Order: sequence, then C-alpha cells, then structure tokens
Amino acid sequence: MRDYAKEVLEGSVRAAARLISWLEDEDPRALEHMERLYAHTGRAYVMGITGSPGAGKSTLTDKVTFALRKKGLTVGIVAVDPSSPFTGGAVLGDRVRMSRLTMDPGVFMRSMATRGFLGGLAKATGEVVKVLDALGKDVILIETVGVGQDEVDVIRLADTTCLVLVPGLGDTIQSMKAGVMEIADVFVINKADRPGADQLYAEVTTRVEQDASIRERAWTPPVMRTVAVDDEGIGDLVEAVEAHRKFLEESGALEEKRRRRAREETLQLIHGELYRRIRDRLTANGELDALVEAIVQRRESPYRAMQHVVARWMRE
Repeated sequence: MRDYAKEVLEGSVRAAARLISWLEDEDPRALEHMERLYAHTGRAYVMGITGSPGAGKSTLTDKVTFALRKKGLTVGIVAVDPSSPFTGGAVLGDRVRMSRLTMDPGVFMRSMATRGFLGGLAKATGEVVKVLDALGKDVILIETVGVGQDEVDVIRLADTTCLVLVPGLGDTIQSMKAGVMEIADVFVINKADRPGADQLYAEVTTRVEQDASIRERAWTPPVMRTVAVDDEGIGDLVEAVEAHRKFLEESGALEEKRRRRAREETLQLIHGELYRRIRDRLTANGELDALVEAIVQRRESPYRAMQHVVARWMRE
C-alpha cells in the first residue's frame, strides 16, 4: 500500500487529493494516514470566510489568496459548495470560480459538497484542513456555502472568521440578530461601491459598538470595506486578519481556542466512529430495516429502539 502520509509530508498534491477523497467518502483507509499526519499539523493559520449567498465570498477568497501569495505565503483553499441532489458532488467547481489559481503551485484548492450536512460545512472539512496543514500550507481559507444562521459551525474550525455582508441583500440591522453575527472576528462590507453600502457600514459599526458596551470583549471586530472585483480594500482586510492573529497569539486566546477545538473534534470522532460501526452492523444483518418497519407501523418507538440498540452494544 502506498504511503500517502509520507507523500503528503513531502508535498505531493496527488497524495493529498487522494486522502481528501477518502475522507469525503468516509473510507476507513484514511484513518491510518491521518494518525501519522496529526503530529505535523497545527502550524497553519485558518481563516473562515462566510456570509450570505451572493455576497461575493468566492471573489473575496480569490483576491485574499493573491494578496497572501504576494507576501510569500502558501495557501490552501477549502470551498464548501451545495451538493448536487443526484450525485452528492459539488455543484460549483474549483476551476470554474478560481481558474487563475490552479496554475500556482503555492495554492491547493478543493471544492467539497455539504451533502446535506448542516452548518454550512462539509462533514470532512476539519479533516481536510489537517491534510492541507500537513501539506505545508501557511494559511488555509475556508469559504462556506451561504446557509445563514446555521453557518456558525465555521467558528469551530477557523482561527479568524470574516463575515461578509453586502448592501441590497437584506443584510440589515434586523438580520444581525441572528447567531451568525456573533461569530465574526472581522466584518467585511463587500461591494462597497453599491448604493446602501454607507448605511450598512453605519449599522454594522453601531451594532459592534453596542455589543462592546453591553458585554466586555477583549477583541472588538473591525468593520472593513471592500470591492473585491476591483481589488479595493483587500490589503486592509489582510492586515485586519493579521492584527487579529497577533492579538490571539499574544493574549493566549489562540492556544485556548485550539484546545477547545481539539476537545470538540475528539468527541466528534468518537461519535462518528460509534455511529458508523452501529449503522454498518444494523444494516448488514437487516435489523435496521426491521426496526424501521416496526417504527413506521407504530409497533415500536424510535426512542425505545435507540435504548435497546445502545444497551446491547454496551454489553458487547
């Protein structure tokens, strides 16, 4: 069997792509390689770019990547796309949206399908970030599908989260009550040359100031203006992210954030493996179909079925 972990550490893009495919497909062959790669992770800085559909996140990701490359940094991009209802694959492709970047050896880009997974993030996104980290990327950008409030999951993976808002899409003070507003480390008013941009900027700034007066926060999110298609404000945005990184490192908040992330990831891995094993066993012996039929006919409840299966599994 090929040593994909060794090849990833040597910088092999092909090995990284193969390992990512296994992770997306929940192929058990990925586990051994991920175990060996883990000791070589934790060096990359992870930046999340999230916001409403049509906010220009892909263009912003594209321009931020170019700005980082000019600084000599290598970049990994995970673009989380809606799933095709027929194939489960990503509807939007890497090359369609960011074709200029595909020729740059310092950039690795991957589109992933959400496959119905809530929160705007494909289930394997966290594992893919580790692969790109081990591959040696300095900065990893996660661009999430715009699913609104559920998108708060991005905060679990990102060191710095940029929330992209645009005028004319309903991103007003009313929508700012949603939980997604709470995850922003940096606010980005994109398409800032459009009518209504000044009003949106004022509303977001006011909201940030109100939050700062209500509850004490060590970091006050800056509000940046960009016109991504024209490269306006991109340099300032990158500087704002770097300022947040410096704050996290100097305050010890980065280490604490990553400690919480490790705790959550460990519990999720345990949950996922237990789920996979129980599912596979129930499916293989036909017990799941029998349980479902009994539940549908109201001869059994899903609650009692769950308790029965878990109790038996724990005894074994």
